Amino acid sequence: MNSCWEVTKETKENPSFNRPILIAGLPGIGNVGKISVDFLVEELKAKKMYSFFSYKFPHTVFINNKHLIEMPKLEIYYKTFKDKKTPDLLILTGDIQPVDEESCYSFCEEVLKIAKKHNCNEIITTGGIGLAKVPEKPKVYCTGNNLELRKKYLQKGVEKEIYGVVGPVMGVSGILIGLGQLRGIKGVTLLAETFGHPMYLGMKGATALLNVLNNMFHFRLDLKKMNKEILRMEKEVMRRNKEWSELGRKKTGSDSEEDEETNYIG
Repeated sequence: MNSCWEVTKETKENPSFNRPILIAGLPGIGNVGKISVDFLVEELKAKKMYSFFSYKFPHTVFINNKHLIEMPKLEIYYKTFKDKKTPDLLILTGDIQPVDEESCYSFCEEVLKIAKKHNCNEIITTGGIGLAKVPEKPKVYCTGNNLELRKKYLQKGVEKEIYGVVGPVMGVSGILIGLGQLRGIKGVTLLAETFGHPMYLGMKGATALLNVLNNMFHFRLDLKKMNKEILRMEKEVMRRNKEWSELGRKKTGSDSEEDEETNYIG
């Protein structure tokens, strides 16, 4: 099968990696995975290594802060550490997910080719679990394709039980781990609780994910920055929630709490 993905190497450097791990986070519920890996890229000053293009991208462009359009992006960054106790990283992030099942599978195959090329021995994907209310202290759940690897994460603050609690893992977060098993790369998926509304940004869930990664790999992330951003975002979300609720009541002509919640969560 011919790939529908164009992969461009964005750097002339050819770094030598020490036990590299691939960490992936793309848009999803609460954008938890994307927020967490974007923070990793910024905080660790990771460098861009690969970019992806496909006609399977959504037919959408974004408007940037210069008031100009930008094509959607899917990119892999890398970070090497002088401390050889810390594994080097490949970090997959982007604005979008592939638009359909076939392109999701083919994209994950391209990512796995890159992972194997650089001798990645582990994959971590991230995502959110949508709840009906904003969780005060989001829990992090872990599944994967290797029991021994999952056990390591159980010691780092994730919930022990996931079967029967969390449903199917959709999109790249799930398929990358599933295909990784077929291609001989062990991996886990970390899923943090967040509010399931499509306009909500899961900053707390992302921070919970980053805490697990920090505990696991000792990245020395300054999560105080995330905490400040959480406070700012919560104020903004509260303001928007009030506006949405008032708008919903005006449209429906109802002041009942039940009608307001149904309108909002749906």
